[in-house]
Amino acid sequence: MSATAIGTTERATASYPPQTFGRVLHGEWIKFWSVRSTRWSLVALVVLGVGLTAMICASSADWLASGDADESPGSFVTWGMMLAQVTGVVLGAMVVTSEYGTGMIRSTLAAVPRRGRVLAAKAVVLTGVLLVAGTVTAFAGYLAGNFFLDRAGVGVPLDGDGVVRALFGNGLYLATLGLLTAAVGLLVRHTAAALSIVLGTVFVVGTMANLLPGTWGEWVSKLLPGNAGMTIATPVSFNPEALGPWTGFGVLVLETVVVLAAGWWALVRRDA
Repeated sequence: MSATAIGTTERATASYPPQTFGRVLHGEWIKFWSVRSTRWSLVALVVLGVGLTAMICASSADWLASGDADESPGSFVTWGMMLAQVTGVVLGAMVVTSEYGTGMIRSTLAAVPRRGRVLAAKAVVLTGVLLVAGTVTAFAGYLAGNFFLDRAGVGVPLDGDGVVRALFGNGLYLATLGLLTAAVGLLVRHTAAALSIVLGTVFVVGTMANLLPGTWGEWVSKLLPGNAGMTIATPVSFNPEALGPWTGFGVLVLETVVVLAAGWWALVRRDA
C-alpha cells in the first residue's frame, strides 16, 4: 500500500471515533429532546398528574369528610396519575416508531451497526426520563391534592401506609409501561398501532377482563399489564382481588422483558 493510501485510511479512521455506548446514549438523548412530542407529552403528564389529582381531591374533600364515603382518602392522592400514564405510553411509542415513520432509523443503524446498543440507549433515556418525571409529578400531585384534603380534615400523611411507596411507584410504573410500549413499537413499527395495542390492553381489555367467569378469568385480569402494574402506584388498591404492589410490579417487569426480547429480535433480524 502506498504512503498516500495509508494516510487516507488513517484520516478516515480518525474522522470516525469509536461508537461507544456513551456516544450512542448521547445521540439518543439529543434525538429524544429534539422532537416537540417529548415536551408536549411531559407537559400533559404534569397537567393530568397534578391538575386532575388536585381537582378530584378538591371536589371530593367534603364528601370524604362527611363520613358517607366508602372510599379511603388515600385512593385520591394519586388519582390523576391513572390518566397521566397515557403520556408514558405515547413517549414509549414515539421514541421508536417516529424513526421508522421518517426513515431516520436507517441512518441510526448505519451509524451504529450494533443494533442492541441502539436499543439499550433508547431504553435508558426513555426509562430515566419517565422515572424522574413520573415520580416528581406524583409528589407534586400529592401535595396539591392533599392540600384540599387537609383543609377538610381528612388529609393523608406522607408517612401513611403505602403513600411513599405509591409516589415512587408511579415513576417505576410509568417508566416500565413506556418501555413496554417501545418494545411493542419495535414489533409493529407504527405509532398508531403501538398506541392502540398498549392503550387498548391497559384501559379496555384490562377492564373487560373483570367480566370473565371463574378463577381463570380472575387470574387473566390480575396478570394483564395495567392491572398488575398499577397496584404499586396507588396507596389503596381499587381492586381488593388485585396482586400485591411489588408482586404486581414484578409481573409487569417480566412481561416487559419478554416483549422487549421479542422487540430486540425484530430489530436485529429484520431490515430497517
